[in-house]
Amino acid sequence: MTRRQAAVEWLARSLERLGIIDAERFRPTANLAWPRIVTGFAIMSKQTADLAMVGIAVGTAGTAGLAFALAYWEIVTMLGLGLAGGTVSLVSQNYGGEETERASLVVTQSILLATAIAVPIVGVFFLFAEPLIGLFGAGSASLEHGTTYLVFVAPAVLFELLNLIASRTYTGVGDTFTEMVARAGGAVLNIVLSALFIFGFDLGVAGAAIGTTLSTGFVTLVLGWGMVGRSYGALGMEPSPVPVTRTGPWIEPALLRQVIEISTPEIGRRLAQGIAVFPLLWIAAAFGPVIVTALEVGRRVRSLINSVNWGLSLASSSLVGQQLGADDEDEAGAYGAAIIRLSIVCYVGLAALVIVFAEPIASLFVSGADELAWAATFVVVGAISSIGFGIDGTAAGALLGAGDTRLPFVASLVGRYVFAVPAAALGLITPLGVGGLYLALLLETAVPGGINYWLFRRGRWKAVSRRYRPSSDADVD
Repeated sequence: MTRRQAAVEWLARSLERLGIIDAERFRPTANLAWPRIVTGFAIMSKQTADLAMVGIAVGTAGTAGLAFALAYWEIVTMLGLGLAGGTVSLVSQNYGGEETERASLVVTQSILLATAIAVPIVGVFFLFAEPLIGLFGAGSASLEHGTTYLVFVAPAVLFELLNLIASRTYTGVGDTFTEMVARAGGAVLNIVLSALFIFGFDLGVAGAAIGTTLSTGFVTLVLGWGMVGRSYGALGMEPSPVPVTRTGPWIEPALLRQVIEISTPEIGRRLAQGIAVFPLLWIAAAFGPVIVTALEVGRRVRSLINSVNWGLSLASSSLVGQQLGADDEDEAGAYGAAIIRLSIVCYVGLAALVIVFAEPIASLFVSGADELAWAATFVVVGAISSIGFGIDGTAAGALLGAGDTRLPFVASLVGRYVFAVPAAALGLITPLGVGGLYLALLLETAVPGGINYWLFRRGRWKAVSRRYRPSSDADVD
């Protein structure tokens, strides 16, 4: 037994003794989750590093402009995650039910849908970047920087959506190592290229965007190689067992309807999560670029913590989906509950660690005493609010694995638009001030997390899943 295997075994037994997750369930969960956590951290670190480098090279006006532009990039990511959510649900259930050709067709149709969504967005970013950034009421300098970033990052929209489909396909079949190598390698390349363009060629915000576009295109090429069934040789990565092929059929209406049916509420849930940042940034802009930057720093640090969800949420979706595909509802429920408990433990520990080092973390992005104080406070609030993300991600992941996406969508809407945005708006009309933004960050994760956990405990998702299992679909042809 290697040291790594021994460490995993010790951790598995320790968690089992604490009543968090059985060792037999922890091992497949860990095998699926850890590469995705590394992948998520690498991906989230790209924008975090860009924000820090732009802060050093350009200053507060640059980081505020970048914050506005990244809000639109977040919409792209959320669209892709929503569509890919439908992909992982159907791929995992069909792959678990040994219907590999049907799973492959799901991937093909998801790619076509992703392309159809991406192309118009690329055009909008090219043609309307300045009015889009202007919606936040940005100052002239921040407007210029935000516009520049959005124009140069536009080609990466298609690459990112395709990458998310490929990543979720690998997750659905239980291979998270291949996507980890590709996405983490792209993240490292992004940081290197951004540093080169920002500091070496003095391109500022444009350099960050160019680095993102080139590195995202690189990841598309790497994942695309395996998605068509080609071998990676000695790299340890595997070709997809549900490859995309040129032979037909490319479209199967009944299956396409299922992809759309599952993905649409998940896209709505993800968009509800992403769009909420627009009113928050608009409200923050009323307090000036320092508060915009501080809010974005807090959100970026929270996103790094939320890398854990990249693994545990997807492990929840995949393992629950595979157990349901094998018609074992009790085991699916046991996996979902255990992964939720594991997530809570991870998020509480990480949040506590970040709170202790909040000021040094904030100093990586800003330098002035006033800026540092605001940024450190937002880092603390972001860390606390990440715990709600942990519950929300794993509970919603279990529901997603069953194909139950409608009610999690409603939960996201309620948390963000009934609670979070109104709380932030109170800061504009009451003495609460910036405190409204603190409250909004807490509510936008705690409310959906609580609702989705209740939905999971209720158990209705087991009945929903019966509609999408291979055994219930004899007439799909």
